[in-house]
Amino acid sequence: MPESAYFHIPFCVNICHYCDFNKVFLKGQPVDEYLAYMEKEMINTIRKTPFSKLKTIFIGGGTPTALEYEQFETFLNMVNRHFSSDDLDEFTVEANPEQTDRKKLEIMQASGVNRLSIGVQAFQEHLLKELGRTHVKEDVFRTVSEAKAVGIENISLDIMFGLPGQNVDMLKESLQFAFSMDVPHFSAYSLQLEKKTVFYNRAMKGDLLLPEQEVEARMYEVLMEEMHKHGYVQYEISNFARPGYESKHNLQYWNNNEYYGIGAGAHSYVNGKRMANAGPLKKYMALIDETGFPYVHSEKLTTSAKMEEELFMGLRKMDGVSDARFRQRYGTSMFAVFGPQIDALLAKGWLKKSGDRVSLTKEGTFLGNEVFQEFIGVV
Repeated sequence: MPESAYFHIPFCVNICHYCDFNKVFLKGQPVDEYLAYMEKEMINTIRKTPFSKLKTIFIGGGTPTALEYEQFETFLNMVNRHFSSDDLDEFTVEANPEQTDRKKLEIMQASGVNRLSIGVQAFQEHLLKELGRTHVKEDVFRTVSEAKAVGIENISLDIMFGLPGQNVDMLKESLQFAFSMDVPHFSAYSLQLEKKTVFYNRAMKGDLLLPEQEVEARMYEVLMEEMHKHGYVQYEISNFARPGYESKHNLQYWNNNEYYGIGAGAHSYVNGKRMANAGPLKKYMALIDETGFPYVHSEKLTTSAKMEEELFMGLRKMDGVSDARFRQRYGTSMFAVFGPQIDALLAKGWLKKSGDRVSLTKEGTFLGNEVFQEFIGVV
């Protein structure tokens, strides 16, 4: 049964050059109509699969803070109306600094939002322009300061590395600016070239100069060193937190737990089924009119698929996967199912074993995708 819910706001004032999430330009879009259809999906979803307790809510995009004040408040009230829970202990909203002002932060705080995830990516103006971002570093400082002032102190900053024109010193500088704001959480990702993005198209034309692989690896190493030096614990491949400030919502994904997904392009995992919503707004709304739900894909997972996901999702976490938990869920040991793969990865030095747990070594964190690939299609 789901204990988490994700809500997708697909509207953006501008489109970043690296982003492949489901999104559309805000201007001219039927925002109010879309929000009304989101509420229909919420009602139908809860009616079909009610929750007993909900622990986390995450509102992402797109750009949730691109909504106008009234729309934003209406939407948050809607979420609370259908997904309120006495057990809720983390309510996160993604925010772009240039579209997040004191009034929107006050609306969030009044609506129970207690965590902010701010898209920063870098602090050098030329890198931000290259990424298609429209904020400057002063916007980040202001947003963090105003969030704390209204009582939202659980703040995460997104940082990127491996960017066109970026070097190790630029990453170090970005991290120093970030650390100076005294926030408890960071997500840090290397640039991935995704199809249908500006960067992908430029790369295909040979018009995108990226750091060499060795430089990108050094950036990741510097990132880990600096985070450790400043008191942040790496609890997942791309996430660092002060103790107690780990993202509870994202841990639901990495722990392979079920969750609701509401909105265009959102994904759900409910009652052992993975479902994907239509991305285009017209199709999303039309499907809700026709069937009550916007699903374009639904798959009942086999036990084999669940076990594979348990490994490649769980190994993203630095504390890895517990065999006791695996036995509890699947009635057998992960060593009985994946013994040869685990042994091979232990021999390579990419995994380590401690008690009943297996987890990535430091070398393994640099080769995560290669490690995860070993568990796909095995059972």
